[in-house]
Amino acid sequence: MKPWTLGLTGGIGSGKSAVAAQFAALGVDVVDADQAARWVVEPGRPALAAIAEHFGEQVLQADGQLNRSALRELIFQAPAERGWLERLLHPLIAAETAQFLANAKPPYAIMVSPLLIESGQYKLTQRILVVDVPEQLQIERTMQRDRLSAEQVQAIMAAQATRETRLSHANDILVNDRDLAWVEREVERLHTFYLTLNGGRP
Repeated sequence: MKPWTLGLTGGIGSGKSAVAAQFAALGVDVVDADQAARWVVEPGRPALAAIAEHFGEQVLQADGQLNRSALRELIFQAPAERGWLERLLHPLIAAETAQFLANAKPPYAIMVSPLLIESGQYKLTQRILVVDVPEQLQIERTMQRDRLSAEQVQAIMAAQATRETRLSHANDILVNDRDLAWVEREVERLHTFYLTLNGGRP
């Protein structure tokens, strides 16, 4: 039996990585689109060569790795360049993710993606779990974790789907405004429920 796929998403600082780790601890296969995004631009992969050709050598570090901060600067100011990069990477990320999911063990596997809704990756899933958090808490957590200013965090949030859009796609919502022990209990409750589903549907 092929596993069905749960899409797991949430805005920056929502704690979706902690939630994904809890599911993984329960034995669920988890693929992270951010990790897939890192794999597809590793040295020797065609995407990295295409990026260097398009943006120039400034986006490469001395050791041949992608210079993420240089690339981020370039695309942050130029929506057209960001569009070019997304058209290159999204199909490759989707292919990496699909390959992982094809080898996942039943009854269900999880695809974690901050851009699940925006990139259309949600179409690969049968059910969507949104990790939601009050906006002020989201900003505080991200400022602490990434040492960013409130303005920088708000700029990142502005580039992601709005909270309303994410929640409108959700089948399940985990409000992550308490401690880790509470998250663990919620994940166990959801996991027990997911085991009863057939293809992601009750």
